[in-house]
Amino acid sequence: MSKFIIEGGHPLNGTIKPSGNKNEALPALFACLLTEEPVTLKNVPRIQDVLTSCEILRQLGAKVEWLDEETLLIEAKNLDYKKPDPELCAHIRASILLLGPLLARFKKVELPLPGGDIIGARRIDSHLDSFIDLGAEIELTNIINAKLRAFCAGEIFLDEPSVTATENILLFSAISSGTTTLHNAACEPHVAGLCRMLNNMGAKITGIGTNQLTIEGVSGLKKASHRISSDFMEIGSFLCLASITQGQIEITDVNIKDLRFVLKTLKKVGIKPEIKEKSLIVSDQQELITEGDATGRVATIYTGPWPAFPTDLLSVSIVAATQSKGTLVFHEKMFESRLFFTDKLMAMGANIVLCDPHRVVVTGPAKLKKTNMSSPDVRAGMALLMAALVASGTSEIHNIYQIDRGYYQIEKKLESLGAKIKRAKA
Repeated sequence: MSKFIIEGGHPLNGTIKPSGNKNEALPALFACLLTEEPVTLKNVPRIQDVLTSCEILRQLGAKVEWLDEETLLIEAKNLDYKKPDPELCAHIRASILLLGPLLARFKKVELPLPGGDIIGARRIDSHLDSFIDLGAEIELTNIINAKLRAFCAGEIFLDEPSVTATENILLFSAISSGTTTLHNAACEPHVAGLCRMLNNMGAKITGIGTNQLTIEGVSGLKKASHRISSDFMEIGSFLCLASITQGQIEITDVNIKDLRFVLKTLKKVGIKPEIKEKSLIVSDQQELITEGDATGRVATIYTGPWPAFPTDLLSVSIVAATQSKGTLVFHEKMFESRLFFTDKLMAMGANIVLCDPHRVVVTGPAKLKKTNMSSPDVRAGMALLMAALVASGTSEIHNIYQIDRGYYQIEKKLESLGAKIKRAKA
């Protein structure tokens, strides 16, 4: 295991480019199972979750080759039907996305239950109910055992706008007969990216970017090349980081359309970057002051399904709020364990009140001090790394495997901005 050693208090300056979107890359990898022809994926983040997914594909018999640092060639011509490796699947939540393509291709699948971050109860009912409606028989024990009786195209209504359930139905229905209409679908940018990739491969999906998707099944998919979009979660993390490190940072390769509500919400924390066509600049002259509501009362930042503020950006925005003048309430509506990392911020000197599993009150600015801590999950790990960069003294973060799962070579990106950070053996 490795750890980060961070000397805090140094201004960060320069230009930083986000990696490809992890949440688009993972379903894109599994989409390659739908064709025997080669598929090229560009701008792929070489993070741990991607490497684990590549290993699962290899274990299933696919050819997986890195053409360069960010380009993958995948050919799933000679797949062998077998149960995916339970140990590999236990490391990533996205392993649930094997259900759709394997069931479409082999008409049966035995799939270990997915792993991933421990941030609360993470239901898979939306997946299972939808596949049953589409003609599958499913038995759930310590594994998911699914068999396809006959594909039943029709109307599917998700009981929640689940990203992975939406993606699973897309992957399954793309090469099935008939037309499936998916209601209450997730419409995040990475879901739209998967739809565009599948259409490039010959699928027929309409309604992209909305909560109603129509999938007209085709007999098979073909080779294609697809570029993964920039990770707007990483961009949001960099915006929060830039705002508290007293330097000037330009974030490039930005799709402003994907960030409209994120930018609107971060204004409440006091983060107001200069917006250019494809970049965002956080000035070293910017003073962080929280914004109240119209009557001057304390504002609340809520998370929710897209286009609401993403839950994955809540942790980093809380750290930014510890350095902003004023008080904010953060309400995490989706996961009951997302906020439990805040005890580590309190130990560093942050003025935070954990009201209940879903709400915290943050008052800033607070002078943070060094500490030794462990990363509980991907997003909390990045938040703790941010806190260490502004704290006085030298901090250590252990279990950085969690950070590596979502952020590619983050220490090198931060070093390029002037951060004092190094990776060492724990």
